Amino acid sequence: MTDPADIPTADQPRRRRLGWVLTCFVLLLIAGATIVGGAAVMLHRAYSDPGPLRAETNLIIPPGASGRMIARALTEAGVSADERLVQVLMRLFAPEKPLRAGEYAFPAGISLREAIAKLQSGDVVVRRVTIAEGLTTREVLATLNLAEGLTGDLPDAAEIGEGTLLPETYHYSWGDSRADLLARMRAAMQTAVGRLWAARDEGLPIKTPQEAVVLASIIERETGVPEERARVASVFINRLNRSMRLQSDPTVVYGLETDGGPFTGRLLRRHLEIDHPFNTYTRDGLPPSPIANPGLESISAALKPAETKFFYFVADGTGGHAFARTLSEHNRNVANWRRIQRQAR
Repeated sequence: MTDPADIPTADQPRRRRLGWVLTCFVLLLIAGATIVGGAAVMLHRAYSDPGPLRAETNLIIPPGASGRMIARALTEAGVSADERLVQVLMRLFAPEKPLRAGEYAFPAGISLREAIAKLQSGDVVVRRVTIAEGLTTREVLATLNLAEGLTGDLPDAAEIGEGTLLPETYHYSWGDSRADLLARMRAAMQTAVGRLWAARDEGLPIKTPQEAVVLASIIERETGVPEERARVASVFINRLNRSMRLQSDPTVVYGLETDGGPFTGRLLRRHLEIDHPFNTYTRDGLPPSPIANPGLESISAALKPAETKFFYFVADGTGGHAFARTLSEHNRNVANWRRIQRQAR
């Protein structure tokens, strides 16, 4: 007698088919998960592994650049090998922070993770421009106009004036304004002069901070030897106290400048006899304005000069100067300097 359980029913083939369907579905899920997981691993490696960039490269991201433009720029610079991949990775892994404009330095082998983090943090390249002591304002403006990465125009030198800009090294970023950097230079000079003026020696024949800058500019152009500045300052202070003319060659040279540029010829005796506001051979006291932009050391020397009895100085042939108390002593130093000049010809 046949067991009823052994008799096939209509549901059994259906169950077997359903079992196969479920099995295939599970297998497909596993395969899909494997593929997706593998793709995720590949994407994460593409995001985190060292990139193809062979050498350090600077890249400028302009303001308003879209994600597509940034992806293209990174690819063209060699940071990535695939522009579309960069776009995908930026959407997947770095959607929470905007990417900032600016100039960036990417080292060799940088990963996309590091590159995008750099763009998000605004870790831009810091540029430098150095303004040397003793430059005229016209020369400072020329330096700023040549500084790569700065933007915008500058006013005329006459509008700014001499002695208003502090010489030092200034930092800036690509796209910064020349006018803003100029304003920083002016503010730095005002701050420095105010601080040094407050600590000045008593009894100086200098009535205002502006006069201190005028004298400092002369000191700056007279010597390039830091150790001499206080002594050069003492000569001019001693002369002012005795109502003697300063007789400074650099002031004469400055007065001979024209709209076409600075005086570049050899200073002759006849030039010393040309009367103009900056000729301290023909005019008493300080000239009407600074003749350059002096540095901190020269301003400090003008306000804290050495205590000497020197009234004269002349070049000594070593890059420095020979100082003298009397005219006769000075004349001997001048004769020695002329002998050195003749021997050098």
